[in-house]
Amino acid sequence: MVNTDRSLIDAHRQGDTTAFGELVRRYGDSLLGYLTRMIGSREQAEDLFQETFKRVHEKADTFRGSRIKSWLFAIATNVAIDGMRRRSRLQVVSLNQRLDCADGKCEELGAVTVAQNSCDPSQEVVRAEQKEQVSQVLELLPTRQRATIVLAYYQQLSYAEVAQVMDCSIGTVKTQMYRALKTLAQRLPDISEDME
Repeated sequence: MVNTDRSLIDAHRQGDTTAFGELVRRYGDSLLGYLTRMIGSREQAEDLFQETFKRVHEKADTFRGSRIKSWLFAIATNVAIDGMRRRSRLQVVSLNQRLDCADGKCEELGAVTVAQNSCDPSQEVVRAEQKEQVSQVLELLPTRQRATIVLAYYQQLSYAEVAQVMDCSIGTVKTQMYRALKTLAQRLPDISEDME
């Protein structure tokens, strides 16, 4: 029998520890990807990921739907917004900071890495630069516009699902999307043509 989201959350509320693990397995990758794009830092996103599932555990009794995805992303969005507020108040960067040390290879802040295995290194560099430009502009967007873009494009949620996550109307989602895309088009004229 395939466990539905509803049956998993009900089983979790009744003390079945494997049910919560299944929810994490089912939605963990997409939720972590969303948080990483929202925050811009994998390490901070992992902390927020844990906070999100902590809140899911604590608020399991408040879940009323049949599909949990929108509810999870709504919690993650609130956690991300809280995290961005905290980060904006206390952000210190050392010029000697080493990045990406998880795999034993550390890079100095600002170092550029080009993929060694790419077929066409120049195209890989262009793609990497475009991704970085998009990430930088996404970070400049107001939080609700950024969340709308990330949920709709990267997480491929429908406007109705985005509206549910953002706790607003579909019209508001469309307005946020329009404003976000307009800003992207102004700041990234060459790249925005590819997004349309």
